[in-house]
Amino acid sequence: MKFNKVQIADFSFSNAEPFVLIAGLNVLESEDIAKEVIEECLSVCKDLNVPFIFKASFDKANRSSIDSYRGPGLEKGLDTLSTLKSKYGIPILSDVHSEEQVKLASEVLDIIQIPAFLCRQTDLLSRIAKTGLPINIKKGQFLSPDEVGNIVKKILSFKNENILLCERGTLFGYKNLVVDMLGLAYLKNYGFPVVFDVTHSLQQPGNLGNKTGGRREYALDLAKSAMALGLAGLFVELHPDPDKAKCDGPCALPLSLLRDFVNQITKVDNIVKSLPPLKIS
Repeated sequence: MKFNKVQIADFSFSNAEPFVLIAGLNVLESEDIAKEVIEECLSVCKDLNVPFIFKASFDKANRSSIDSYRGPGLEKGLDTLSTLKSKYGIPILSDVHSEEQVKLASEVLDIIQIPAFLCRQTDLLSRIAKTGLPINIKKGQFLSPDEVGNIVKKILSFKNENILLCERGTLFGYKNLVVDMLGLAYLKNYGFPVVFDVTHSLQQPGNLGNKTGGRREYALDLAKSAMALGLAGLFVELHPDPDKAKCDGPCALPLSLLRDFVNQITKVDNIVKSLPPLKIS
């Protein structure tokens, strides 16, 4: 199968090439925490020769509770991301929740992310696609892999082929997500780079009443399982102290474990992509 590439800075996403790490904070907290995360990511990725993209949300519009922290907001958040991008010379990914956010976001971001709950919103998809920027589509927790084809067709209709397909788990009854490994293989059939979001796949939605629970202790097991399929990227959210994180702490990987975590994923990725293809029909 021929796999499309999506170029970012001086590297590319491809299911047939070494994986790209998308890592960072669920939501922007303080600039100091963001710098701490970025500096550790840069150190680890430089030593292990892994391309790195920093991820952080400037606004989380879909929090469980009205009392939950949403982030610094559009203008302040993008200003912080722009400062970090300039200081560290790194590509930046963040998500948008409305058409009105797209123009300002596109002036700062290298990849625009479509939240899973909004992945079928045609007007939002149109506005983002027309920026020409790469788009990371979070597959809705309610969608089957074959339904993703309709989303791909929408974006292609707006003349943008810079598509990343991101798996983040599927609802399995109430308050639980599972990852369909065959579903990941199915997503690869579209020919576009596939990214696995391990930390969101560990969520237990609404499990803590007014916020989401999680199972971060299984992050490495799940990541290795998915990356054994030969994917273009791994998406992981980090925090220096996950128990104090302002969003999705139960899912976040402790920053101190990042080096060992990426080291193991790199070994899995290298083995899988060194194997010859075997077509079974």
